[in-house]
Amino acid sequence: MPNLRLALCQTDPRVGDIARNCEEVVRWAVRAAGAGAELVAFPEMVVTGYPVEDLALRGSFVNASREALAGLAVRLVEEGLGELPVVVGYLGRSEEGWRGRPAGAPQNCAAVLHRGEVKGRFAKHHLPNYGVFDEHRYFVPGDQLPVLRLRGVDVALAICEDIWQDGGRVTAAREAAAGLLLVLNGSPYEREKDDTRLALVQRRAKEAGCALAYVNMVGGQDELVFDGDSLVVDRQGEVVARAPQFEEHLLLVDLELPAAKQPAGEPRLSDGLRLVRTELGGAPDYRGRTERQEPAPRLDDEAEVYRALVEGTRAYVRKNGFRSVLIGLSGGIDSALVAAVAVDALGAQDVYGVSMPSRYSSQHSRDDAAELARRTGLHLRTVPIAPMFDAYTAATELTGLAEENLQSRLRGTLLMAISNQEGHLVLAPGNKSELAVGYSTLYGDSVGAYGPIKDVYKTLVFRLARWRNADAEARGEQPPIPERSISKPPSAELRPDQVDTDSLPDYELLDAVLSRYVEGDQGRDAIVAEGFDPAAVDRIVRLVDTAEYKRRQYPPGPKVSPKGFGRDRRLPVTNLWRRG
Repeated sequence: MPNLRLALCQTDPRVGDIARNCEEVVRWAVRAAGAGAELVAFPEMVVTGYPVEDLALRGSFVNASREALAGLAVRLVEEGLGELPVVVGYLGRSEEGWRGRPAGAPQNCAAVLHRGEVKGRFAKHHLPNYGVFDEHRYFVPGDQLPVLRLRGVDVALAICEDIWQDGGRVTAAREAAAGLLLVLNGSPYEREKDDTRLALVQRRAKEAGCALAYVNMVGGQDELVFDGDSLVVDRQGEVVARAPQFEEHLLLVDLELPAAKQPAGEPRLSDGLRLVRTELGGAPDYRGRTERQEPAPRLDDEAEVYRALVEGTRAYVRKNGFRSVLIGLSGGIDSALVAAVAVDALGAQDVYGVSMPSRYSSQHSRDDAAELARRTGLHLRTVPIAPMFDAYTAATELTGLAEENLQSRLRGTLLMAISNQEGHLVLAPGNKSELAVGYSTLYGDSVGAYGPIKDVYKTLVFRLARWRNADAEARGEQPPIPERSISKPPSAELRPDQVDTDSLPDYELLDAVLSRYVEGDQGRDAIVAEGFDPAAVDRIVRLVDTAEYKRRQYPPGPKVSPKGFGRDRRLPVTNLWRRG
């Protein structure tokens, strides 16, 4: 059988930075060519970055993408890569109208660049419109099955959601007798997504009756994190090659593929797809080369989530042009984990902490904040809020919750003042459990531009802290998080002897109910039927439902769960439905 050397370029594009993205395509294509690649593929919409959201509706942006694509084809020739076919994703336009949308409407496209020209274009067939995706808002679908004939092999092309839905281009690839199905992806991370992705790719390869190559992007874009995990499987679904997660990578693999046959007549394809063949030439290679990288080792659950938090934080800070971050350090577990993530993402030299003790701050919390700074090497200053607190309470009488929240708001004001003065980006330390039930202070501990653990339940916060310390020990390093920050009962320390369980159920119970109510969309009765205390469920559901206004005002943060607060959970603020 003919042999094809395929290169999957697992890269990190930046939304809107078209010139840089195109230069990165050239740089990685040069690397792939140097390794002997005969076909190179990049992720979904690599020219523009992904997702572009309402930028797709700006004609100037669509035009810039299309112009850059043509320019990229020329640049590849200038680099001596004219004979190397390169497949890239970009933002294009439809040639025909669709369901009331005019011709020229935006499309999520990919193109084949060869010999200085755009040899073929096609658009995504299945458009996702669930979770974090709104592609029906922007795009019209494509109706082709593009098939490249290259070195005696037929390669069918698809884009991301095309293989997440049944039928479509997967079935059509079988009907067209393709030897390889090449899929360009912008598939965001969530917990255990790598297992789901592998099972999907294996199943689709068997359904298509051919090998399947899946190239994904890495990096972060606002709330989304992309973990890469590009892979190739044979027609039986066996893994041939697999890239590491959360890092750019060139995945190179030699594939023995069935020789293309000259069809007696073009087959009729499923889903009304049109078969569009593109002849790229090249003599078949029967040398039986065996260039294959060992599949990258998999990360365990905590390592995977932690890497996603680091990647999301680094991308948000650096891609938005900030040089440093600022964190309020209480000595507690949440701010300690956020600090560890920030140091791993940016380096200790770019992480600044502020300890802001009040009359209720315990000495051990102050000591733990200082010890965290010593272990990680981050910058730390101490600014007591007692004088500010006394000035407020002298001007107006505050008691109870108002007095407690004033302390949090003074800390928030102080953080933002330092941010304005010194140019740091403030990181908010709230976790998903607290955000779910509204256990936070607006304009207090919720201030910030990014929330690294906003999609992490409290029980997982503890597991991640323990994992990060254990990982450091395994590498012969000092654990970054003080043990007392992990072992002591969580407390906001806004009144004497306060602990979180004064106001909330035990976190094990709370998170178990929240995962069912938030991610699982189970109603109150269904949760109670699983054996949970009805009074506890009623209380938790009520807290979640009445805290939507707070969540709407919280900054973005990396999505690591199947359903985070934000893009993929949209409930009205004004909402009188109380049955769960």
